[in-house]
Amino acid sequence: MMRRSGMLMGLCLLAGSLPGAAWAGHAGFRTLAISEGDGPPLDVALWYPTEAAPRPTQVGPFVQSVAPGAAIAGRGLPLIVLSHGTGGSRTSHADTALALAQAGYVVAALDHAGDDWRDRSRVLDVAGRVRQFGAIVAAVVAGEGGATIDPARVGAFGFSAGGFTVLAAAGGRPDLDRVGPHCEASPDVYDCRLIAAEAARGRHLRPAAFTPAPRLAALVVAAPALGFTFTRSGLAAIAAPVQLWQAGDDEILPAPHYVEPVAAALPHPPDHHVAEGARHYDILAPCSPDLVAAAPEICASAPGFDRAAFHARFNAAIVAFFDRALRRPGDAPQAGGPSGAQRKAP
Repeated sequence: MMRRSGMLMGLCLLAGSLPGAAWAGHAGFRTLAISEGDGPPLDVALWYPTEAAPRPTQVGPFVQSVAPGAAIAGRGLPLIVLSHGTGGSRTSHADTALALAQAGYVVAALDHAGDDWRDRSRVLDVAGRVRQFGAIVAAVVAGEGGATIDPARVGAFGFSAGGFTVLAAAGGRPDLDRVGPHCEASPDVYDCRLIAAEAARGRHLRPAAFTPAPRLAALVVAAPALGFTFTRSGLAAIAAPVQLWQAGDDEILPAPHYVEPVAAALPHPPDHHVAEGARHYDILAPCSPDLVAAAPEICASAPGFDRAAFHARFNAAIVAFFDRALRRPGDAPQAGGPSGAQRKAP
């Protein structure tokens, strides 16, 4: 179970690495356009620690308490880069990004070009996703956005297709030849229906060369797409600690073909959490009224499941995990708790 010490850690993470005592857990927010290859710049959202007072601000479909455009507090900061699922956006996990920024992290989230809410013409370009993710890591570490990042303290968060992206960016090598037999056996599962629909348009999922991101020191992977394509040898290069999240009632990527193969193949046992009663889209930020109106299919939870209450625990556990993995001498004391065990997250 998530420990109370871990939840408290989410409130004070990395305070020791920030200058002075004025910073009070406030988050700043800005948007960036970062070049990647010859295509149009990628749209990126940046949350970060600041000493400036926040105010209610529109962030995508959400209103968040942030200081837009404020100065970044601290140097040598840890960075977390977020990768959304198919058809998502840079604000798909806005509440998690805000919690991390309030805890002292710089958080960058991109719209994956060709696989976001505006354009899904390249939903099967999984190598392109990984390349885009790596470009954002490299750019923000190099100073894009104005933060001074400690390159030894870079972590990643990925959901669904973003979970696959993060694993591949960290050095994982999927065996995409496994997709055909899987979809022959399970043609009605979401990813197989998507692959079939794209094939009808002349677009195909093909084996590809993946470009790893600069070294990732910790990974949070939630409901990873194509999890069955990762074997023990395919994940052997991942040395970073992994926190793995599973929606207990995932109707999109159902057990046992997605989370379970990743958990079994990782070279070190992950910090595995099962959110009992959660559906796939409950991993997304709790919906605002605008999002409920625009995309009701991603906002409906099972009767009795409280997405907002779950996210309070989810975000605290993620902050505590990154603290354990990325903290340095002088930071706040490490949150306790065993790793490598499957935990129930109600």
